[in-house]
Amino acid sequence: MQDASASPMSSEVTPASADSNGPDASESVVSTHVLVPIEQVHKLRELARRTRIHQSEYLREAVEDLLSKYGKAHSEGEL
Repeated sequence: MQDASASPMSSEVTPASADSNGPDASESVVSTHVLVPIEQVHKLRELARRTRIHQSEYLREAVEDLLSKYGKAHSEGEL
C-alpha cells in the first residue's frame, strides 16, 4: 500500500531490519519506495514464484548491477 503523504519522487528512506533472505544482518539496510510499471511487476512476481527466489533479492541484484555498470568505483560517498 502506498503512503499518500509521500511524494512519488521522494528520496526518503526508512531504516528497516534485514530479513532472513536479504543482506547480512550486520549490514545497514533501508526500505525505499519505487514505482514500477505493472507489466514488470507481473514478470518479476512470476520469476520469483518460478525460481523460489524473493523479489527483493532480484531487486538488490539489479541495483548492484546498475551501480557496477555506471561506475560504483567513483567514490562511495559521491553518488
